[in-house]
Amino acid sequence: MSGLIVGMFVAVLSGTVVSTSMPVIIHDLGGTQSQYTWVITGSLLATAVSTPIWGKLADLVDRKVLIQLSLTLFTVGSVIAGFSTDTNMLIVTRVIQGIGTGGLMSLVMIAVALIISPRERGKYMGVVGGIMALGTIGGPLLGGFMTDHWGWQSNFFVGVPFAIVALILLQFTLHLPKPDSARKVSIDYFGIVLMAVGVSLLLIWVSMGGSQFEWDSTTSYLLVGVAAVALVAFVVTEFFVKEPIIPMTLFKNRTFTLAVIASIAVGVSMFATSVFLAQYFQLARGATPTESGLMTIPMIVGQMGASIIIGQLVSRFGKWKVWMLTGAVLIIAGVSLMTQLRYDTPFGLVSVYMIVLGAGLGMVMQNLTLVVQNDSPAAQLGAASSNVNFFRTIAGTIGVTIMGSLLATQVGDYMKGGLANFQPGSPAELEALQALGSGNVPQPSALPHAIRVVVEGAYGHGIADVFWIAVPLAVIGLIAIIFLPNKSLSTKTAAETLAAEAEESVIEYAEAELGVTTSTSSVAVIEGDRPDASTGRRGDAVPSSEQGR
Repeated sequence: MSGLIVGMFVAVLSGTVVSTSMPVIIHDLGGTQSQYTWVITGSLLATAVSTPIWGKLADLVDRKVLIQLSLTLFTVGSVIAGFSTDTNMLIVTRVIQGIGTGGLMSLVMIAVALIISPRERGKYMGVVGGIMALGTIGGPLLGGFMTDHWGWQSNFFVGVPFAIVALILLQFTLHLPKPDSARKVSIDYFGIVLMAVGVSLLLIWVSMGGSQFEWDSTTSYLLVGVAAVALVAFVVTEFFVKEPIIPMTLFKNRTFTLAVIASIAVGVSMFATSVFLAQYFQLARGATPTESGLMTIPMIVGQMGASIIIGQLVSRFGKWKVWMLTGAVLIIAGVSLMTQLRYDTPFGLVSVYMIVLGAGLGMVMQNLTLVVQNDSPAAQLGAASSNVNFFRTIAGTIGVTIMGSLLATQVGDYMKGGLANFQPGSPAELEALQALGSGNVPQPSALPHAIRVVVEGAYGHGIADVFWIAVPLAVIGLIAIIFLPNKSLSTKTAAETLAAEAEESVIEYAEAELGVTTSTSSVAVIEGDRPDASTGRRGDAVPSSEQGR
C-alpha cells in the first residue's frame, strides 16, 4: 500500500503543481497563448484518453508490470520536461506525463481491489482519497513556493524522487495475481483510435472554443462533427469486438450506471473548486500564489479528513450508503454556499464553505469507486474502475471549461457596470483602464485603488456565479446515489473471487467434458496442482475412483 499511495500522490501532484507557475514557464520559454493552452490541454487529453485503456489492459496482462510502466513513463516525461528548451518540447513531454498519470490513476485503484476486500477497502480508499485531496489542493501552493525559490524547473523534478521510491517499494512488496492465462489477449486497436479521436476533438473544442476560434465557425462545426462521428463509431465498435475498451455490458449494471452519473456531478464540483478557488483568492482578494495556496488549507482539511475518517467507519461497520448520502447533501450545500462568495466575504465564512464542500467530496469520491468494484464482475474490474474515473475526468474538464467561459463573460459585464461612470484622474488610472480593455487577466495589486476595488468585486461576484452551474449537477448526483443498490460489501478480495471463478470453470469442464462428479481433490488433480492421493500422478490424471468411467 505504501508504494501504491506514493504512486497515486505522484500522479495527482503532476497535474496541479505547475498550475500557479504556468505564466512564468511560458514567459521564460517564449511561448504564445495558444501554446499555453496546449501545455494544459495536451496533458489532460493524454490522461483522459489513456485511463480506460490502462484499465482494460489490467484485465488482460500483468498488472504489476503495467503499474511500473506507467510510473516509468511519468518519471521520464517529468525529467525531460524539466529540461525543456522551448514550449513545443514541453507540450510533448507533458503528453508523456499524462499517459503515465492516466495509468497510475486507474491502476492503483485496481491493485487495491485485487489485494483488499471491499469490506476492508474503505479505510485504504479513504487514505488514497486523502492523498488525492492533498495533491489536488496543495499542489498549487507547493508549485508557487518552489517557483519563487528554486525556479519553475523544480515543479517537474519534485515528483521524480517519489516515483523512484514508489518503483522500489512496488518491486519488492507488491504481489498481484496474474490475469487468467486462458483468456486470450485481444487489444481493441480500432476502438482505441476512435475513442482517442472523439474525446480529443471534443475536449479541444470545449477548451479552445470562444478563444482560439469562434463557437459559430467552420472550425467549431468540423470539430464537433468529426468528434460525434468518431464517438458513435466507437460505441458501435464496442458491441462487436472481443475485448472492448469500455464494455457496453457494464451499463446494464445499475450500480455502474448510477455511479457514473454521480461521478460526473462530483467531477464538476471537484475540478471547479481546485481551479476557481485559486482565482478567487488571487484575483478577488489580491493574494499571492503562495498565499492563495495557504488559504485553501480548510478545503484540504475537510476533504482529506472526511475521506480518511469515513473510510475507517465504512470498513468498521460495513455501511456506506448513509455516508455517501450525507456527502452528497454536503456537496449541494457547499456549492450553494460558494455562490454567495464576494470579494469582501469574511475569510472565516469562506473557510466554512470550503470545509463543507471538501467534506462532501471526501465522503463521496472514493466510495463511488468502492461500490462499483464491489458490484462488478471480477473479470471486468479494471474496465469498471477506470471508466468511473474516465467519465469523472471528462465531465470535470468540460464543466470547468464551460464555467470558465461564463466567468469571462460575467467578469466583463461586472467591470463595465462598475466602471461605466468612472473618469480617470491620473495617467496610471488611464493606463490601467486600457490594460483591462485588452482582455488580459489583471494583477489587482498593481492597479490603482479605485479600479482595483471594481476588478476584485467583478471577479468575486463572477466566480460565485459560475458555481450555480454545479448546483443542479450536485442535485443529480444526490438522486443517483439515492437509487444506488445498497449491497453489502464483500469480504472477498477480487483475487479470491477470480480464483473461485477459475475453480468453478474447472468443475464445469470436468462435469461436462469428462462426465465425472468432482470434489475439491479431483478439481486439484484436473488442474494439475497436486497428485492424486491413490495414484501419485499429476496433470490430467482422472481420480482413481472415476477411472472406470
